[in-house]
Amino acid sequence: MSNISADSNPAAASSGLAAPVAQFFIPAAASLQERRPRTLKHGDTFAVFDYNGDALSGPGSPEGLFHRDTRYLSHLYLTINGQRPMLLSSTLRDDNATLTCDLTNPDLFDNKGKLVLAHDLVHLRRSRFLWNARCYERVAVRNYDDRRQHVRIQIAFEADFADLFEVRGTVRARRGRNLPAVIEQDCVLLSYIGLDGRKRSTRLSFVPEPAEIRSNLVTYDLHLEPHETRSLFVTIGCDQASANRPNHRFFFLALRDARRALHASSSRAASIATSNEIFNEAARRSVSDLYMLMTDKAEGPYPYAGIPWFSTVFGRDALITALQTLWLDPQIAHGVLGHLAANQATDIDPASDAEPGKILHEVRYGEMAELGEVPFRRYYGSIDSTPLFVMLAGEYLKRTGDLATIDRLLPHLEAALTWIDEHGDRDGDSFIEYGRLTEEGLINQAWKDSHDSVFHADGTLASGPIAIVEVQAYVYGAWQSAAEIFRRTGRPERAASFLARAEGLRRAFDISFFDEELGTYVLALDGDKRPCRVRSSNAGHALFTGIAYPERVAQIARTLMSASSFCGWGIRTIPSTEARYNPMSYHNGSIWPHDNALIASGLARYGYRAEAARIFEGLFAASTYIDLRRLPELLCGLPRQRARGPTFYPVACSPQAWAAAAPLSLLQSCLGLDFDPNGLQISFNVPRLPPFLDEVILRRLLIGNGSADVAIRRSGRQVVVDVMDRHGNVQVLTIA
Repeated sequence: MSNISADSNPAAASSGLAAPVAQFFIPAAASLQERRPRTLKHGDTFAVFDYNGDALSGPGSPEGLFHRDTRYLSHLYLTINGQRPMLLSSTLRDDNATLTCDLTNPDLFDNKGKLVLAHDLVHLRRSRFLWNARCYERVAVRNYDDRRQHVRIQIAFEADFADLFEVRGTVRARRGRNLPAVIEQDCVLLSYIGLDGRKRSTRLSFVPEPAEIRSNLVTYDLHLEPHETRSLFVTIGCDQASANRPNHRFFFLALRDARRALHASSSRAASIATSNEIFNEAARRSVSDLYMLMTDKAEGPYPYAGIPWFSTVFGRDALITALQTLWLDPQIAHGVLGHLAANQATDIDPASDAEPGKILHEVRYGEMAELGEVPFRRYYGSIDSTPLFVMLAGEYLKRTGDLATIDRLLPHLEAALTWIDEHGDRDGDSFIEYGRLTEEGLINQAWKDSHDSVFHADGTLASGPIAIVEVQAYVYGAWQSAAEIFRRTGRPERAASFLARAEGLRRAFDISFFDEELGTYVLALDGDKRPCRVRSSNAGHALFTGIAYPERVAQIARTLMSASSFCGWGIRTIPSTEARYNPMSYHNGSIWPHDNALIASGLARYGYRAEAARIFEGLFAASTYIDLRRLPELLCGLPRQRARGPTFYPVACSPQAWAAAAPLSLLQSCLGLDFDPNGLQISFNVPRLPPFLDEVILRRLLIGNGSADVAIRRSGRQVVVDVMDRHGNVQVLTIA
């Protein structure tokens, strides 16, 4: 992921200056694991709440309602008779459509210390969801006492209109100004004019009208008969400067539309059911998270990277997520390719690290991005997005046979391939290097983009331009994809040229990157072409694209699966043998689910399905200890111990798109699942089930205009594939 580093600028922070912090780090002042947030998302809006459904303001708090990289609500706090209710339960629906918090009253006393309401007599149910830049909530208050009760419900609120990068820890010298609140009998309008001249507003509407309404507090005095329920409705709109007079029907109509939209998008995906109910929960949550993170663009669905820090367009993350889910729902890849093509760079712009043909890294809409206080308004500083774009196009064609879409993309693919030649290979040595064009850009521009993630064996940081190992593998994959695309579009000469270039790169890569003593590929070549002789998970990506010669794979697999690298939960980014190993670091010893899924896919590609299944088992075992069975962005790389769960990383995003896709990709790798749209064939190449699964049932595996429902079952030491149903002239093959 992007924009994170252990590097900070404490001097600038202490002085109050807005000095640029090169890597736009996320400080670990508040652990997301400690807060255990509940997250919701729709479109360009997301929310982070605590288990009670509140958003508690304070230093380091990531909670609140965010829209287009600005926090529109920074504080929300419900009390009953002046006290915080006690938590009963807090749950997200399986499809992530709604958050439900069940609460009850504590013992409540009057000002003389007399008990006026014993605990657990009043039940509060807070039901909340997001839809079209609004947060809708219903608070149902029920009296379970056999006597009439009077309760006072108060809801306090604030809006700080902080830019997301401020919430993440960046200190600004100046901010815009808050306007006086506009108060009506049933709504409050809070507004802010930023230094960019834009007015941002939060409208809070209340039904029924409160007994009292102020600029930061509403009060309801409820007289409840025995077993009576009263409902309060709150709507919080982002940039809703005017609105129809609210009523309770708005909540139910919006809830209907939100659920229908989620169901319509997620119904494209193949369904997964297995013999392990816990894995079924994990798989359902993965699919639900993917479609919650999906945002509809003009070109199609696009998965935003993760909540809370990365709920926006990221090129690399979406491309890898689309690759991981091609078997499940090819429309994700279609939307990603279309949107990234529409936003491909056409000019050289050093401030945004843009060059013609380059594919987006990140887009931001907040005040700081608009003012250039951070460089990410439309930022192209990733070395891998462009070859991954070409790779995904080729894999999409192989999965779907959709030549019409590829024809539309051809000018963009040509531009991306030209960028690799003219800008990616800076010194003509056939390897692709990165280096930022200004001092404000990211120092490291591969997926491990922390400032200290590329180093030599003695721990010395590498100087650029840097040729990182996995990007050479991606370029190999891009040229293989280009060859397939040009072959299918009737240009065999160009196809042959790219195949020859890919083979030439493969030879040069093996000579310059493989290290016999390490038993794997080196991490990178620095600016002086000195190898960074460091073992890393990056090398596993060479297996993913097939650049590795088969005779190297056994040694690489042993290195990746050694005790210093595979800790039991997964493969560490950096094994414990290396100088900068730290299991609690972001990129130097942690475990990333998406990284492991790509490695497992590479291992399976070369026939190492047992190793892929071992990785799958480790990550699944980790998920059983995690709230909602949701794999986060990353875990700490501490060793797995009997009867203990994994160690969490304090500021990991959850949900995260490529982490959500990881179990789905791992399942495909173990099953050897592949598609041939021209022959209408679905194949299982030497399928293997991980030890925690005895049966997998896949329904609605789409190919062409047909589909198949398939059961994969363990039978003794064998795995058999049974076709349960099929639509159209679809063949299902098992390759032993």
